[in-house]
Amino acid sequence: RYSFPVHYGGNMSPFIVLLLVLSSIVLMVLLTSKFKCNIFLSMFLVSLLLGIAALPTADVIPAIKDGFGGTMKSIGVIIVLGIMIGLLLEKTGATVSMALAILRLTGKKRADLSIGITGFVTGIPIFCDSGFIVLSGLNKSLVKRTGKPMVYMATLLAIGLYSVHCLVPPHPGALAAVGLMKTNVGQLIGLGLLIAVPGALAGFAWARWMCRHETFAEPAESEAEEPMPFDGQKLPPTFLSFLPILIPVGLLSLRSILMLRPAQSGSLLEKTLLFLGYPEVALLIGVGLAMTLCRRMAPGSLNDLFDKAIEKSGPILVLTGAGGIFGAVIKATGVGEYAGAHLASTGLGLFIPFLMAAFLKTALGSSTVAIMTAASIIAPMLGALHLESETGRLLATLAMGAGSMIVSHANDSYFWVVTRFSDLSPSQTLRVFTTSTLVTGITVFLTVLLCSRFLL
Repeated sequence: RYSFPVHYGGNMSPFIVLLLVLSSIVLMVLLTSKFKCNIFLSMFLVSLLLGIAALPTADVIPAIKDGFGGTMKSIGVIIVLGIMIGLLLEKTGATVSMALAILRLTGKKRADLSIGITGFVTGIPIFCDSGFIVLSGLNKSLVKRTGKPMVYMATLLAIGLYSVHCLVPPHPGALAAVGLMKTNVGQLIGLGLLIAVPGALAGFAWARWMCRHETFAEPAESEAEEPMPFDGQKLPPTFLSFLPILIPVGLLSLRSILMLRPAQSGSLLEKTLLFLGYPEVALLIGVGLAMTLCRRMAPGSLNDLFDKAIEKSGPILVLTGAGGIFGAVIKATGVGEYAGAHLASTGLGLFIPFLMAAFLKTALGSSTVAIMTAASIIAPMLGALHLESETGRLLATLAMGAGSMIVSHANDSYFWVVTRFSDLSPSQTLRVFTTSTLVTGITVFLTVLLCSRFLL
């Protein structure tokens, strides 16, 4: 029989504490979705109320401080550096340079595949909404050149960006889950990119099937009639544009591989690679490589970009810290172990983090808040769900990433970015893009389940 820790809930029944936690989740959903309250204040207020109701008074504020500080310690620097890389690639035109290189490889006849791959690759360092806005001009030009339906092309670009945004650091949802779940960042990036591929391909295939009856427009007769965006502008070299993404990902993955070895050699080379593979160091190298694209930029303009990146980091850091607070308070109540002990007997395993994130995403609209809140609830349950190993934590984090894709609809800001920057009606976006996010999320989760057969 499971014994509820007396020093957390006092003499309170564990069932009552569970109801308090569930009520706090419902309250947070109502505050943020129905009453449109600020997310940070909502999460902080709900965490404080839950702490007062379920914890000894003396433990409430320490739990809040530990939750915020612990989260910032683990991922704060990574968020700032990741945003710097994304902003530098965006402002220097490196994103467009990569997109045009991919288009040259696939050719105009496969422009739909090109725009999907472009979204996937550029989505690694750049937030999905920013990436879609930057590449929407290129997408419109391809639509005119090929005559393919806008709703189809826009969905491919959106899904390419979305599939990695929900799974892979340095995006804030994935990073918040890393801090709360104690997941290995390098392993999450490596496996996350791999399982994002079948998810994106499934989303592409679904969009193609949904648009099979769409009317194709007549393509432009010549390229001269429909010039590509950024024609005549000096774009960075393709090779240099890819380096700020490839080098940090390679260093992080290499460190993860070295850490898997049963015994380290202790050589200078290995120590150097392990040091360079720390996320903070790898991303700092990425910033340095991105700065090589700014040779024609005045020092003052470069500093302005860094200032803008820091300003952009602020809300994300605060929001992530709020998720850490909520997670710390939930953990302190001991309800995670209690719920996990009962859920373990259901045999649902990875379905629990997936369904939790999917429910929160659909209700709240934000993938970041969904995976962050889900991680706060799931982290204390890992032992009972038999997911406490490093691999178990990794797969649980990816399962929540899959859940945070389901589904993007009218309460998600990204839904409106896709709609407005593609000149679509909401009904078109709902029919093709929203259903594609459902297919993508389910496919990613099925891939995670398949991986668990071999890794757990």
